[in-house]
Amino acid sequence: MPKEFRRDVFQAIADPTRRAILSMIALQAMTPNALAEHFDTSRQAVSKHIKILTECQLIRQELSGREIYYHFNAKQMKEVDQWLEQFKKLWEDRFNQLDQVLFNLKPNDYED
Repeated sequence: MPKEFRRDVFQAIADPTRRAILSMIALQAMTPNALAEHFDTSRQAVSKHIKILTECQLIRQELSGREIYYHFNAKQMKEVDQWLEQFKKLWEDRFNQLDQVLFNLKPNDYED
């Protein structure tokens, strides 16, 4: 794979295992072995997920002695947040409309 290749953040978070890894690393930095203990797959399979998350810069690695620790890169999640922001306004508008409809219903409308 060419060095300039960058995976898409959305591709990375589409996989439930990678989302689980992100959730764990967001709470605390972890080694690959510590991460692998939480899954019913091989260490190599978890390493592939870690590689994808690293390629799209959602996590970063840090060498501490002989151990590699992976840390969550919250700044990179901004791309996801910005994309979702457009939908938040739409959802809020629709919920506000629903609130208004429910508010305007008379109590008698609920009775049989």
